[in-house]
Amino acid sequence: MRKNSQGFSLIELLIVVAIILIIAAIAIPNLLKSKMAANQASAVASLRTMNTSEVTYSSTYNQGYTSNLAQLGPPASGPATSAAAGLIDSVLASGSKSGYSFVYLASAAVNNVTPNYTLTASPITVGTTGQNFYYTDASNVIRQNSTVTASATDSPIGG
Repeated sequence: MRKNSQGFSLIELLIVVAIILIIAAIAIPNLLKSKMAANQASAVASLRTMNTSEVTYSSTYNQGYTSNLAQLGPPASGPATSAAAGLIDSVLASGSKSGYSFVYLASAAVNNVTPNYTLTASPITVGTTGQNFYYTDASNVIRQNSTVTASATDSPIGG
């Protein structure tokens, strides 16, 4: 074998691979944290969208609020109705979006009018898809809890 042949030695290649692994070990946790922060921001934005949609539904159809989340979703075909108002997209109407699960509960109807609702957003996998739990109701105040499912007694988010 010639001494002045060109190329990389096995040691040099192993050093490059080790450096790449070290950089990846530093970058991946930051990437996961930023994805979790994006999911949390999306959950808050989704709650705001649903609150606005509930107010729009209430003023458009004069029936109070919806009895379920699917009523805010798009109609299968034809124009929007009180059964499918088309105020939110089908992904959000399904109850799951961006790593969060949304649970909608309507209060009992009084004279065919639903006077109140509650809406919670919980991370699908705590610590991976999100850390915070969120809650809102007809007051349109979004509340947050970092350890358990949020409720009306938790602190409102800033902003």
